[in-house]
Amino acid sequence: MALMSRFFLLLGVLMISACAQQAPAFAPPTERPGVANEAPWPKNHVLGIAYHDVDDKDPDQAVVAVRTERLIEQLAWLRENGYQPVSVDQVLSARKKGGPDLPPKAVMLSFDDGYSSFYTRVMPVLRAYKWPALLAPVGTWVDTPLDKPVDFAGTPRKRSEFLTWDQVREVSQSGLVEIAAHTDANHKGILANPQGNLEPAATTRRYDPVAKRYETEAEFQARQRVDILAISEKIRKVTGKKPRVWVWPYGAASGTTLQIVDDQDYEMALTLEDGLDTLDTLMNSPRYLVSADPEGARFANSVVSVQSLNAMRVVHVDLDNVYDPDPAQQERNLGKLIQRMSDMGANTVFLQAFADPKGDGLVRSLYFPNRHLPMAADIFDRVAWQLRTRAHVKVYAWMPVLSFALDSKLPRVTRWDPETGTTAVDPNQYKRLSPFDPNVRRIIGEIYEDLARMSSVHGILFHDDALLSDFEDAGPDALKVYAANGLPGSITALRADPAVLQRWTRFKSRYLIDFTKELTAKVRAVRGPQLTTARNIFAEPMLNPESETWYAQNLDDFLGTYDWTAPMAMPLMEKQSYEDSAAWLEKLVATVKARPGALDRTVFELQARDWTKQDQADIEGEQLAEWMRVLQRQGVTSFGYYPDNFLDNLPDLKSVRPALSNKWNP
Repeated sequence: MALMSRFFLLLGVLMISACAQQAPAFAPPTERPGVANEAPWPKNHVLGIAYHDVDDKDPDQAVVAVRTERLIEQLAWLRENGYQPVSVDQVLSARKKGGPDLPPKAVMLSFDDGYSSFYTRVMPVLRAYKWPALLAPVGTWVDTPLDKPVDFAGTPRKRSEFLTWDQVREVSQSGLVEIAAHTDANHKGILANPQGNLEPAATTRRYDPVAKRYETEAEFQARQRVDILAISEKIRKVTGKKPRVWVWPYGAASGTTLQIVDDQDYEMALTLEDGLDTLDTLMNSPRYLVSADPEGARFANSVVSVQSLNAMRVVHVDLDNVYDPDPAQQERNLGKLIQRMSDMGANTVFLQAFADPKGDGLVRSLYFPNRHLPMAADIFDRVAWQLRTRAHVKVYAWMPVLSFALDSKLPRVTRWDPETGTTAVDPNQYKRLSPFDPNVRRIIGEIYEDLARMSSVHGILFHDDALLSDFEDAGPDALKVYAANGLPGSITALRADPAVLQRWTRFKSRYLIDFTKELTAKVRAVRGPQLTTARNIFAEPMLNPESETWYAQNLDDFLGTYDWTAPMAMPLMEKQSYEDSAAWLEKLVATVKARPGALDRTVFELQARDWTKQDQADIEGEQLAEWMRVLQRQGVTSFGYYPDNFLDNLPDLKSVRPALSNKWNP
């Protein structure tokens, strides 16, 4: 039997070699039927391609396997269409000042987990093509004795499915393969919350159900450090070289863990995010995951569309509607939400991370453990994870910037009354903490850090409460900051001269943006550099730039700062009639279109409720769908709506889904 296996392996190698020498001349992507057009390749960019197991008998999708023939077909297609393989050495050399450029359409292959098929099936292909690749084994899996099953994230698998360290050593000496680290023992899920979700061990603070507490930050970092040092030393002993590339298990990255990785002199860290890699972001390198054993056209489309900007189709959800004091009812509510998002065909959810049952915008409690406010319920991570893994959407944590009901001794934003000359909190506006107070900034920053530690999200949506009127902030801390930055130290003087008023307005707009950038940096330090940002902007400062004075919001500032700018495209809230709403939306879109490329970074949020009515009537689904079609006719690809009442099917699913979803087939 062994002789027969060796015969077929030899035959396969000969066939592969012949294929490599005389590969069929595939047509370029633009000439192949059913294959998308390819965008120009930017200089010094790399396409990472992530493979796992190679299995001809049964490509098991539990380990994301492909057939050998598919692998050969894919490499042949890449070669015939001008893609050029690069090694880690080439990438790192190109990064150095004065280093050689990467070839156009550079591709870096990687094979995760350490399956034995890399030795028996992949290596002959790489040798035949003379293509370099990365191999990223999991330390404890390769450590497993030959007579024991491998503990594959809680599931036993045959030991023969995985490499030995001798095989790892041999392929590392081939001149084609770089050995990367894929953790030692953290390629598994650990308990992440009281509800029982298992989430990636390399990024998650473990929940202890007995002690009913989460792993401390010190405990988390110690666990990660032990793991990283262990796999690094194992690879050094086997190959004689310290590993230079870190590969995140499940593609899930952590900024905290990344700092430990960086301390160990790793020079690249690979995720499974979308897009091309650039030389200045090698510690956050995206890769295209080859899954479901794709046939030729599907693989080709995936590769040529990797640069395509993904349209965002958003449903903005109140977590208050999921929460229920009865855990059983809460789970039923969650089930309805997940089913609704799946049926709606949305690809993104803006999910409320704070409690606001009164609907007044003042945050008195949060839906995640934190240091400063009561926890309404520990459910944000649970809901976000279920949405990600069951509804297959990206989740943004919707968070206020200033409207937290913290210690009453902390300064609030106050408004100067020109009639009385007094200052007080504006009763008709959000009750906001003053961003000009260092203690306020510190505490809010810690709340954002706690959110990052206790949840797994793709991004942050900054709420529309980050605004300052032309009479705000009039508090003593704010006045001191104005004076320290060359502005008058009184509201009277700030408003007396139009030129000074304009300088003050621009200062406040940038000051609020700088604060959100501080918060972003704190979240990314914990979650990782892949986290993206969005911020709500009112329509008025977009349509009437002079009204920046009333809001301290500026469209160009937003477009230059955040990954996504989210206009509140809500015509009824802006006192437009239904008859005039389409023209108003067209005007709002035209404002964005006037800025080159801005539509690709703007997601328009429509209203599903009429807040101008005393009963806050829900807007008909057909009307909401028509607004979406108005946006689409103007070239908008990213849009959504707020709020969604998933408990009562409002807006109506059948009406809205055809307009919202990219997945909908009429």
